Amino acid sequence: MTKRGVGWALVASVWLACTNPLHAQVFVGDGINASLSGQAGDVVRGRALVLSRQGGLCILCHSGPFPEERFQGTLAPDLAASSAGLSAEQLRARIVDPSRFNPDTIMPSYFRAEGLTRIAPQFAGKSILTAQDIEDVVAFLVSLKQ
Repeated sequence: MTKRGVGWALVASVWLACTNPLHAQVFVGDGINASLSGQAGDVVRGRALVLSRQGGLCILCHSGPFPEERFQGTLAPDLAASSAGLSAEQLRARIVDPSRFNPDTIMPSYFRAEGLTRIAPQFAGKSILTAQDIEDVVAFLVSLKQ
């Protein structure tokens, strides 16, 4: 391959990484250090996503400090307790791809869109949450520690 060909291959690989957000993410140990969206999360929006029964769906399985929510899940740990010992980087990684940490988990991969099974055709290749949604949820979960 010529120098020009190598250069174009590098440009193509950088473009691919930028168009597929998960490819651009680097797991460092048990976390993802960089924001998925390149922006900070919004705590208020993150709380709304966690409590949403159409979007995040977190409280279908988890409970938390949400006295206004009458029906909260009991299949998974309390969000305040389970996020207390984790950094923002660790929380981000667990939301992006929880099966990386527990292959038997029932928690869906909220940002991974490839290599999944039992996906309805209309959802194939799509993530459940956007990169900014993930950052907002992470910001909210971190706020529970304070």
